[in-house]
Amino acid sequence: MSFDPAFGYNFDDLRTLAKRRLPHGLFEFIDRGTEDDLTIRNNLDAFRRICLIPRPLRDVSQRSLRVSLFGREYPMPVCLAPTGAAGLLWYEGEVATASAAASFGVPYSMSTGSIASIEKVAEKAGGDLWFQLYLWPDPAMSHELLHRARDAGYKALIVTVDTTVTPNREFNYRNGFTVPMRLTRRNMMDAALHPRWAAGVMGRYLLSGGMPRFHNLPQSLQRSMTDTRKSGLMPKNDGLTWDDLKRLRDMWKGPLIVKGILHPEDARSAMAAGVDGIVVSNHGGRVLDNAPASMDMLPLVREAVGPDAVLFLDSGIRRGSDIVKAIALGANAVMIGRAAMWGTAVGGQRGVAHVLAMLRDEISRILAFVGATRMEDLSSAHCWQPGSVAESRMRIAAAP
Repeated sequence: MSFDPAFGYNFDDLRTLAKRRLPHGLFEFIDRGTEDDLTIRNNLDAFRRICLIPRPLRDVSQRSLRVSLFGREYPMPVCLAPTGAAGLLWYEGEVATASAAASFGVPYSMSTGSIASIEKVAEKAGGDLWFQLYLWPDPAMSHELLHRARDAGYKALIVTVDTTVTPNREFNYRNGFTVPMRLTRRNMMDAALHPRWAAGVMGRYLLSGGMPRFHNLPQSLQRSMTDTRKSGLMPKNDGLTWDDLKRLRDMWKGPLIVKGILHPEDARSAMAAGVDGIVVSNHGGRVLDNAPASMDMLPLVREAVGPDAVLFLDSGIRRGSDIVKAIALGANAVMIGRAAMWGTAVGGQRGVAHVLAMLRDEISRILAFVGATRMEDLSSAHCWQPGSVAESRMRIAAAP
């Protein structure tokens, strides 16, 4: 699949199209972070502070975006991050998103908060599937999902650890976009004003079996999204320790990835617990407001865990140049969330394929400008960070 101009030319174009198509409450659920959205701004500012240095007159005619993760080769350093509720953006949105990832040969990470089931995505989309797990206070509930993912053929397990308590997303309360969802005159009118979404998504669910539900919750918690008999469906566990992660390590035989690490000491603890990979992430700004940017913490985490650990970077990625910066400063690959969600919202599988093609083309173009032909050629020598002039001079002088 290739770039499709019908979906725009960049992240902002996709976001604008999604804003027109989606009800306001659903759009803000994806677009916003928490409280004052300070962490979202921190993420964007961190990328903008880093410049890339052009290196002309180098033969860059044979460029490759390939990377190796957990012993497997991938055509580009991009994974689709776990994002809940993709199935509300497009009918069976998780299947559409996973199918796009499979067509590009990149991993798709399925969220605990998905609408489609673990099994349906494996059956209808295939590809390299990873599963993202939250930990309930009752371990048996989490273990139930772990076994389902394993039995369905998912290759890697991602454990998200940064949502210790419920984030303060005030805009969700205003919009009635909570779990369970609160139907109000305001959000019902909002849906009615977006007839393409109402008919194409909610209408299709209602015709094929009723209100959508979170099919990847433990069986005892599965209800319609508007069923108020169960509150607190999404787990928050403020009693977790590193021992809980070690127990999962014993249970899961494939790659184990921990998501939501920013502090270098926590990265060391994760490696000591036996994980195979770490996602340096502030949850896209959706948990602790005014947390440091993931990109600012990435070099510190890389220094803490050494050169051999597999590191992913997420939060704030908008361009292929952002991905090049992340690889240059310590990541093995990145996870994209909102960009893929906007692709899902505006075009289902075609929309997500457009996003991946757009990022692929941008990464390749940026590699040529900085004089590199492989992802492993990238290093901090390709970056300039104003405010650290002496350090930048030393790195440039040492560059090959």
